[in-house]
Amino acid sequence: MARVGNSIIKGIEINDIIDLLNKAYADEWLAYYQYFIESKVVKGIMKDAAIVELNQHATDELRHANMIADRILQLGGTPILHPNDWMKYTNCGYDAPTNFDVVAILKDAIKGEQCAINTYSEIVEITRNKDIVTYDIVSQILADEVEHEEDLQTLHDDITEFISDLKKNIN
Repeated sequence: MARVGNSIIKGIEINDIIDLLNKAYADEWLAYYQYFIESKVVKGIMKDAAIVELNQHATDELRHANMIADRILQLGGTPILHPNDWMKYTNCGYDAPTNFDVVAILKDAIKGEQCAINTYSEIVEITRNKDIVTYDIVSQILADEVEHEEDLQTLHDDITEFISDLKKNIN
């Protein structure tokens, strides 16, 4: 634990920060798995483009989990140790894919990113001017999540437009 580093935290309890971060940590592992498994089961037109995007996002979510775990340890806490606990602590939950169509998979992924954006926006507000280190880490992750939503939405829109054009040309 960084004693001097932790002494700069003002107006918020360190255990409260650790709790917030452990919830986000659970979200990141569940998001990683969601992207991982969706990249394996996705089907349909332009699925290869979706697979590339999903794999990149999985890599980013794993990096986020690492960043959060490191911060929890710096604060003197312990990251969630058992995967069973991810569902207990998650902000965003996990919905196993049931429809493997590329458009449905992308809609699920977009929904997850929107939840992550809301979660990290709240943590940014809570830590602003109180814990600059956590604030900076979470701000970086938030920027990634915003980019993820944009990437997924663009791909979703491109695919649905392509499908629509195909249907027009068939009729």
